[in-house]
Amino acid sequence: MKLALLTGCAALVATIAFAADAPTKPGPDKYTVKVPGGLAFSEFKGYESWQVVSASTTDRGIAVILGNPAMIKAYEAGIPANGKPVPDGAKMAKVHWLPKKNQYFPTATVPGAQHDVDFMVKDNKRFGDVGGWGYAVFRYDAATDTFTPGTTADQPPQANDAKCGVACHTIVKANDYVFTEYGHR
Repeated sequence: MKLALLTGCAALVATIAFAADAPTKPGPDKYTVKVPGGLAFSEFKGYESWQVVSASTTDRGIAVILGNPAMIKAYEAGIPANGKPVPDGAKMAKVHWLPKKNQYFPTATVPGAQHDVDFMVKDNKRFGDVGGWGYAVFRYDAATDTFTPGTTADQPPQANDAKCGVACHTIVKANDYVFTEYGHR
């Protein structure tokens, strides 16, 4: 009886160990997505842990703007007020969520489902003809947990290439095409 119980326990442990070691089906890799014109999601790998530059809200969404270390250093040096251009290699990400009411504090609006993520990279060699910035918008689909390049059907419409943000950002040309101010800390 004890031998049967021990054998059964050993089989159960072996089954659990096998299941724990069994490979799981990997989800879609967001770092394989690319917009026409060469800007790839992979160029912004690690953006999730970049420092917060600022946040913004509209009736349609909540956004957090993040900067890579080069962008944060530029902000700390006084850009754009110091009149210097943002250096090549500086990157920004803007993560958008649909707004929702906080269930515990109903007057607070908090991020709901993710809507998209926008990227900017300063690279005068690649994007010198458009102020030195490359842009990308990637829409998020929660049902498939995937990102796809934005299109002209989006609001606002996206040119669906690495120059998709040029028209919008031209109004802040005097700030080296950057809308976001670095919030006081």
